[in-house]
Amino acid sequence: MPGSGRDERAWVRGAQAGSASDLEALFRAHWPRAFRAAYLVVHDSAAAEDIAQESFLAAVRALDGFDRRRPFGAWLHRIVVNRAIDWARARALRAEVELQDGFVAGAERAAAPGDDVLRALAALPPDHRAVIVLRHLLEYTPGEIAELLELPRGTVNSRLRRALDQLKERV
Repeated sequence: MPGSGRDERAWVRGAQAGSASDLEALFRAHWPRAFRAAYLVVHDSAAAEDIAQESFLAAVRALDGFDRRRPFGAWLHRIVVNRAIDWARARALRAEVELQDGFVAGAERAAAPGDDVLRALAALPPDHRAVIVLRHLLEYTPGEIAELLELPRGTVNSRLRRALDQLKERV
């Protein structure tokens, strides 16, 4: 779990001033949840690692403009989830092109416990998957999700409802 709000604000302040140790503290505090969020949206560990790393680098590059009164973790999750959605959409487009060209995706691996939930989550559209991950796995409120993704709260609520209905049907 990330450090206290006070610790986080001090780390951000230090990182903005060029402190490598404060930047490392931010990374250590937020890496696990950033990776988890990316993985749960894209379902590819290598891609999730790249997305989380690229997102963290983008956050570091934009750190001078970051408002320290706001939580760093929420800001980072916004970057991670948006990049993960973009990656998942691009992958879906690539898959459509490959199928049209006659290519077939790799064989299914043996099912393990819990795979049905992960497969159902993976089958959701990326924007629905993202709100499920943010709400039920990273425990953001619908209002926080709306702010993170810059969406109306009603849109977040409808995506959550549709996604949960689809998950219920598939699991």
